[in-house]
Amino acid sequence: MSFYFETFEQRRPPAPVPHSPRREFAFQLVATITAVLGPWYLWWRWTESLNFAATWFSIPLAVAETLAFIGSVLFFLNAWRTRDTPPQPAPARRSDILPPPTSPGPDASLGPSPVPAPVDDRPLVVDVFFPTYNEDPELVRLSLRDAKALRYPHPIDLRIHVCDDGRRPEMRRLAEEEGCTYHTRPDNLGYKAGNLRNALEQTQGDLIVICDADTRPFPELLERTLGYFRDPDVAWVQTPQWFYDLDEGTPLPDWLAGLVPDTLGLRRAARRLGRLIERLFGPLHVGADPLGNSPTLFYDVIQRRRNWCNASFCCGAGSIHRREAVLEAALKAWAADIDRAVQPYAGVVQDPALRADLTEALVPEAARAIELTPYKFHVSEDLYTSLVLHSDEGRQWKSVYHPEPLSKMLSPQDLVAWSIQRFKYCGGSLDILWNDNPLRRRLTPWQKVMYAATLYSYLAPLWTTLFLVAPILSLWLGVTPIAAYNLHFYLHLIPFLVANKLAVMLATWGVPSWRGEQYYLTFFSFNWQAIKDVLAGRPIRFKVTPKTRESRRLLELARPQLWIIAASLAGVLLMGVRVFALGEGDPSAYLANTFWSLNNVAALSAIVLAALKRPAPSPSEVRS
Repeated sequence: MSFYFETFEQRRPPAPVPHSPRREFAFQLVATITAVLGPWYLWWRWTESLNFAATWFSIPLAVAETLAFIGSVLFFLNAWRTRDTPPQPAPARRSDILPPPTSPGPDASLGPSPVPAPVDDRPLVVDVFFPTYNEDPELVRLSLRDAKALRYPHPIDLRIHVCDDGRRPEMRRLAEEEGCTYHTRPDNLGYKAGNLRNALEQTQGDLIVICDADTRPFPELLERTLGYFRDPDVAWVQTPQWFYDLDEGTPLPDWLAGLVPDTLGLRRAARRLGRLIERLFGPLHVGADPLGNSPTLFYDVIQRRRNWCNASFCCGAGSIHRREAVLEAALKAWAADIDRAVQPYAGVVQDPALRADLTEALVPEAARAIELTPYKFHVSEDLYTSLVLHSDEGRQWKSVYHPEPLSKMLSPQDLVAWSIQRFKYCGGSLDILWNDNPLRRRLTPWQKVMYAATLYSYLAPLWTTLFLVAPILSLWLGVTPIAAYNLHFYLHLIPFLVANKLAVMLATWGVPSWRGEQYYLTFFSFNWQAIKDVLAGRPIRFKVTPKTRESRRLLELARPQLWIIAASLAGVLLMGVRVFALGEGDPSAYLANTFWSLNNVAALSAIVLAALKRPAPSPSEVRS
């Protein structure tokens, strides 16, 4: 069977952006300046620039700007420093990842201290889980074969498992053909988390590698990551997810050269101009990754910069887990849930003996009714698992982020798959915020900051929607949210905006971030749906991200963005006629709102172009 991504098989991931202390200091300096200019600008906005003739418009926009600034500060705190965990030699035996045995202290009444019992030492047992539901068996076969090619410098007991929630005979045959263990269950309770729990119940590995059906590990995955588990407090190691099938686009020098005729050395000059721009801003590709699927910004900036304070979280595929940590935290949470279920009934009984008898009778019933969930039964089970382990009061488990991509995956293939994936991320995170706020858990202050930065980012439509609508209202109604677009306004706004943009550029240096900024605005309609579902108490459904592509155009998914684009452009035209042909309105207000309207149109156009783009034909389609 042919897959469209066959042509990308030889691609290798880029190396992580090298850490530069000088660039980090420059970012910290500019971010500090931004953090000073921001309150200065906002104080002026609230005290001197509100338009009291339109408070219904002016005050909400000022609130939106304040909320957006808080988001910027959280991002700067997240990106403040890079401290990679030093790698350790690959452990050879099980004892290498356990705490060193300690003997009890001396006791004169008992004589000399007893010698500690020997550890049941043996080679490491590593389970590799491939949860699957409806993915193409031949796609899973590629992942299994790559997992079988994992190498390790010491003897190791490597066990590969197909965890099939689709209960498919063809998947069972595939597992048998590849020499892997096949697991299934009679129901799909808990979705992926329930699937993993079922596999845990039937396996005994010391360490567990979590993969998706399309995760194809590189041979060096284990030898580069298992050394971190020499620290007995490390619960999991997360590696970056790398999509090897992304559209790479056209390098900027080549794209510029293609715009001009090959006369008088114009193409050579265009290429030189492109190279000069890339020297200033890093490699640039035109038309690359139209869906903004590249996870580099998330992994190389957000995750990597959380490593120093033990706050990088689990992202599912490409992570390695210590079985002891997952099960121990799950048992503690299960016991706490049982206690909470019993207390309302036993707590009202005054007699201690009777209360003890009642508790003893209720506990077994509660234990049968409450699920033991090593991985939380939740659409964001990976983030939830991180939260549970990081906040384990008795252990304070550690996480490690390894910055080098050690596996490859398929990107969401079209706007349908993209929207499903992003909606799960957003809805799952907001559901955690609403029902189990991390700020109320026993986390370190810095861990709370990092979790808050993630969860706060999904509240973005509270302010981005106003940024999208504000220039439309101004252009159509002739009402401004600012008292005056005068020199005083620009002297406050421009230094803050320039410093903020420069800080973001330095924080994301070497990482493509423009698409991420575009989709930060573009995703507003999907975010609103997730917010509504969480507030209404509707469960965020787990839908498997499709691994196949739609052949049709998907403009219906971009309808809200199309309406805003149309209203913005029409407003620019309408107010332009009023200002320049009829002499009505304020030209400075018109120019300011035209600038923001066109900025919004440029950002929202990304999702429209993605909806219009037809996928490239597969190799089999080309041959036919």
